[in-house]
Amino acid sequence: MGEYLLGLDAGNTVIKAVIFDRTGREVAYAGEEGHSRMPCPGHVERDLGELWANAKRVIRTCLDRSGIAAADIAAIGCAGHGNGLYALDRNGEPFLGIQSLDTRATGLVEEWAAEGVGDRTYPIARQRPWPSQTPTLLAWLKRHRPEIFQRIGTVFCSKDFVVNRLTGERVSEMSDMSGAGLLDLAARLYDRTLMEAYGLGDCMDLLPRLIESADTAGKVTEEVAAETGLAAGTPVVGGLFDVVASALGSGVSRTGSASIIAGTWSINQVIIDGPDLGGPFFMSSTFDRRRYMAMENSATSAANLEWLVREFFYGEYAEGASPFDACCALAAEIQPAADDPLYHPYLYGAQQDGHARAGFYGIAGWHTKGHMIRALLEGVAFGHRQHVETLRRAGATFDQAVLSGGGSRSRFWPQIFADVLGVPVSVAISRETGALGAAIAAGTGVGLFADFTEGADAMVRIDRHYRPNAALAAHYDRRYALYNDIAEAMAPLWRRLSAAEPTATGAAA
Repeated sequence: MGEYLLGLDAGNTVIKAVIFDRTGREVAYAGEEGHSRMPCPGHVERDLGELWANAKRVIRTCLDRSGIAAADIAAIGCAGHGNGLYALDRNGEPFLGIQSLDTRATGLVEEWAAEGVGDRTYPIARQRPWPSQTPTLLAWLKRHRPEIFQRIGTVFCSKDFVVNRLTGERVSEMSDMSGAGLLDLAARLYDRTLMEAYGLGDCMDLLPRLIESADTAGKVTEEVAAETGLAAGTPVVGGLFDVVASALGSGVSRTGSASIIAGTWSINQVIIDGPDLGGPFFMSSTFDRRRYMAMENSATSAANLEWLVREFFYGEYAEGASPFDACCALAAEIQPAADDPLYHPYLYGAQQDGHARAGFYGIAGWHTKGHMIRALLEGVAFGHRQHVETLRRAGATFDQAVLSGGGSRSRFWPQIFADVLGVPVSVAISRETGALGAAIAAGTGVGLFADFTEGADAMVRIDRHYRPNAALAAHYDRRYALYNDIAEAMAPLWRRLSAAEPTATGAAA
C-alpha cells in the first residue's frame, strides 16, 4: 500500500490539494482561488466548471511538486464547505453552485419560523431552517425559480461535487448531509417526514447515495487520471464536512474536545457521544461512525479580515509580504482602552438575522488603522464567544480549545481569542487542517488507522499555546456587553435597511 495520503479541501474561496506522509508531514501543497459572483443582493454563486478545472490543476501541481509517484498515494479524502447547494442536472452534468454565504432565502426562513417549520425539523435533524442551508435553498428554488429547480438531478455539497468528478459516483456522506439538515440524525438516514417539513417530500430522488465518511465512495477514473496525473483506481473516500475535517486535522478527536475555527465561517464545536446536548443549539453533524459534533456557527469570522484586506490594504505592502500579517501587526501595537471602537462581523448576516450588517461603532478622531483592525479582530472573537456561550447553556463543558482556520495563522489573533473566550487556546502545526482531516479519513478508510483518533494521534502535532490574560478579563467582559447591546439596538435598523434594497429578481444560475 502507498505511503502517502492526498487531502483536498474545497472551501468557499480556495481549493487546496495537500499530500501528507503517514506522520502528517506535508510533502507538497497547491491551492487556487476561485471566483464568486453576486448577481443579486444576497446571492453568492460560483461556476462549477471553474471549480473542477481548479481542482484538477491543484492536484496535478501538488503531484508535480511532491516528486512522488502517483501510485504511492494510498487514498484520497476530500473536505469541503458545508451547506449551500451544488447541483448536477438530470444528465449528471455540472449545473448550479450556490455558496454557504448566500442569504437569498432569508424571507423564506422568516415565513417558516412563523409557521413553526423548525419545530418539526429540529427533533429529527437537530437543526432549524436557516438561509444558506441546503434544503432551504432547494425549497427557495422550487418556489421562486421553478425553471431551474426542474433541471436539478442531484443535490450535493461542495466536496461531493469534487468526489463525483473524481469517481463518477453520485454519493455523499453522513457529516455533510447531517450538517445540511437532511438526515434523521439519530437513525443516520434520509427521512421523508423531514423532507416534507421543508416542502420537499417529492425530492427524495435528488439525494445522493449515503455512506460513512471513511467508506470508499469510488475510485479515480481513467479519464481523471489522464487529466490530473493521479493513478487510475486510487480509492476516494466519502470525505468530511470541512469543519469536522478541520477539527480532526487539528487533533480534536476525543469526546468532550472543543474545536474553534476562524475561517469564512465562525465554527464552534464539541464532540459528543449522542446527537443531543441538554438544551438547544444551532446544529449537530456526525463526527465518526458513532459520535457527533455539536455546533454553533455563523458566517461571521475571518472573512471579515479578508474583506478588509481586499478592499483597503492590498498594494500597500511590499511584494511578497503578507497584508494579513501586516494588519495584525498594526493591531498588536494598540494598547487596549475603554474607548476603543467596536465592530460587528455581519458582512453576510448573523446566524439568527439575515438582515444584520457589519459596522464600526464609537470611532473617534484619534483612532488609527490599528484601532480599526483590532476592533475587527475583537468583533470576530466576540461573535465566537456568543456561540460558545450558547453551547455551554446547552450543556457542553470544556476548559480549553484548539483553534484552526485562517485566523489561527496569525501569531497575535489567537491571543485575542484566548482573552475573549477566557480559556487556553492551542494551534496545531499544520496550516491545512481541513486537508489533513480529509487525509486522516482516507487513511482510516483504507486501514492505515483503526479509527479517526488513532489517525489524529499519528498525524497531528500542536505548535503553539495561548493562555488568557486575566488582567484583560473585565475589559473584554465590558466590551462584549456593549457589543451585544449595540447589536440589539441596531436590529430594527438593519431590517429597515435591507427592506430598502432592490428586489432580487436576477437568475439564480
